[in-house]
Amino acid sequence: MTPENIDKGSLIRGLGLLAAISIIVGNVIGTGVFLKARVMTCNVGSPEWVILVWVAAGILSLAGALTYAELSAMKPEAGGEYIFLRDAYGRVWSFLYGWMQIFIAKTGSQAAVAVAFAIFLNDLLGGGLRQVMVQTTILGYEYELTSLQIVAVMMIVIITTINCAAVSVGGQIATFFTVIKIGLVLFVGLGAFFLADGSFGNFGMTGDGGVCEGVENTVKYGAAGFTFIGGFGAAMLGALWGYDGWNNLTLVAGEVKDPQRNIPLALIGGTVLIILLYVFIHFAYFYVLTPTEIASVSTASSVAKEVAIRFFGAGVLSLMAAGLMASSVGTLHTSILTGARVPYAMAKDGVMFNFFGKLSATRVPVGALIVQGIWACLLAISGSFDTLTDYVVFGSWIFYTVVTASIFVFRRKYPDAVRPYKAFGYPVVPILFILAATGLLVNTIYATTLKSLIGIFLILAGLPVYYYLIRRPNGNKSVEE
Repeated sequence: MTPENIDKGSLIRGLGLLAAISIIVGNVIGTGVFLKARVMTCNVGSPEWVILVWVAAGILSLAGALTYAELSAMKPEAGGEYIFLRDAYGRVWSFLYGWMQIFIAKTGSQAAVAVAFAIFLNDLLGGGLRQVMVQTTILGYEYELTSLQIVAVMMIVIITTINCAAVSVGGQIATFFTVIKIGLVLFVGLGAFFLADGSFGNFGMTGDGGVCEGVENTVKYGAAGFTFIGGFGAAMLGALWGYDGWNNLTLVAGEVKDPQRNIPLALIGGTVLIILLYVFIHFAYFYVLTPTEIASVSTASSVAKEVAIRFFGAGVLSLMAAGLMASSVGTLHTSILTGARVPYAMAKDGVMFNFFGKLSATRVPVGALIVQGIWACLLAISGSFDTLTDYVVFGSWIFYTVVTASIFVFRRKYPDAVRPYKAFGYPVVPILFILAATGLLVNTIYATTLKSLIGIFLILAGLPVYYYLIRRPNGNKSVEE
C-alpha cells in the first residue's frame, strides 16, 4: 500500500508474521518462568507436579489460543478481545473488559514487570541500588517507597516514549528482545544439562523443609491448613502468570499484515513454542537443584540464577541479571505496545474519552499510550510485584473465559460469516477451556477470597464510569464522527 492510499485516520498494518510471533513470545516469556518455580514447588511439593502444572497451564493457554485464532481471523481489528465482547454481548461487557485492561490487567502487568526489571538491575549492581526513600503507615498498612520503584517508573516512561514511533519499529524491537529471551532460556537449560553436576534422582524428592519465604501456609505443601486443591490452584495461578500474554496479538490485529493467515499461525505456533521452552527449562531446574533447594531460594534471587551459578560460577551473576533485565524490557515493550490499542478502540466507539483515540503522525494511538503510561507508573509506586500479578491473572481469566465463549455466540448469530480459520477441535476445545478456566476461577476465589473479591470489585467499579461516559454530550459517539 502506498502512503497516499493510507487513510490518515487509521492504523497501519506494519507487523509481519515474525513480528506477530515475537509479540506473543516476547510478551509471554518475561519473569514468570524464571521466578515462579520456587513458589510453585512450595505449593505442590514435587518436581513432577510442578512440571504437570506448567503443562496443564500451557494446554489451557493453547486451547484459548486455538479459539482466539478463529475470532481474530474473522475480526482482525484493533482492540481484539474488546471487539469480540462488544459484538457478542454488547457494550457494557466490552467496556468492563476495557476498564479492567486499563485499570488492572495491562497497567498492573506493566508495573509488575517494570518492578522486576529494577530488581534485576539491583542484582547486577550487587544490591546497592535499593534505597528506602519513604516509609510510613497509611490506613493501617505499611507503605514503603524505594529507589527500585523509581527505576520502574523511569523504564515505563522510556518504553512508552519508544512506542510512540511507527508500529513497524515496535515490531522490530519485539523481535530483537524475543531472540534474547529464547537465548536466555536455552542458555540456562542447556548449561544445566551439559555443564552442571545434576541428578535425575531429584525428581523423586519433595520440597519438605524448604524455607518457602512469603508463601502462605494455606497453599504451602505440608503446612498446617494446607489442601492440595488449594496448593494446585495457587501453582496454576503462578504458571498462568508465566503464560499470560498469549492473547496480546489480538489487540494489535488491526496492524498485522495478512491477518487471516498470520494471526492464527502466530497464536498457535507461538504458544506451542512457549510450552516447549517452559517444560524444558523446568526439567533443567530440577535436574540441578533438589526441590528443597528450589523452595528455599530467596525472594531476592531467582531459581534460574541459582541454577546458572552451579555450572558457570559466580561470574554468571552479572550475565544472568543482564539477561533477565533484557527479558523484562522485552515484555514491558510488547505489553505497552498492545495495551494502548484497547482504549484506542474504545474511544473510536465513543465509550472512552476522545483523547484516547487520537493518532500521532506515525499513526499510533499516542493519547492512549500516554494515559496508560501514567497509570502504570502510579501502580508501580503503590503496589508490590506479587500483589499486582495476582490481580492481573484473576481479572484477565474472567474475560478470557467470556471471550472464548463468544465463539458459540458468533457461530449461532453469524453462521455464514467468513472464517479464514476455524478453531481446531470445535466445540470440544472451547468447552474444555471454559470448564477449566471456570474451575480455576472458583478455586482462586476459594483459596484467596479477599484478593478475588477485590479484583471483582475493581472490575465492577467501571460501571459508573461507563454510564458517565455514555451520558456525556458527546458520549457514545466515535472520534470519527
